[in-house]
Amino acid sequence: MLTKCGANCNECRVFGSECSGCEENCGKPCWNELIGGEKCPIYKCCENNQFNNCGMCGSLPCKIWYELKDPSMSDAEHIESVNRRVGILKNK
Repeated sequence: MLTKCGANCNECRVFGSECSGCEENCGKPCWNELIGGEKCPIYKCCENNQFNNCGMCGSLPCKIWYELKDPSMSDAEHIESVNRRVGILKNK
C-alpha cells in the first residue's frame, strides 16, 4: 500500500499494529501527534489539490516534504527518504 508521499505502508514497523495506513486513517497516521497536526500536511495538500498522490504535483518535492521530518531520522536519512519516495512517485 503506497501513501500519498510514496511511503510503502507494508514496510512500516507499526503498520497493522498501531496504524492502518494514511488512506484508512484519512491522513491521520499514528505519528501525527508528533507534529501536532490534525492531518498529515502532505496528505492534506494532496486532498486540497485533488491529487491521488504527490507524483501528480509539479512541485514535487516541495517545502512540506523537507520540513516534515521523522524526528528519529538524521538529516541525511531524511534527505535519502525524500529522494527515494520522490523516485517511487515519479516512476509510478
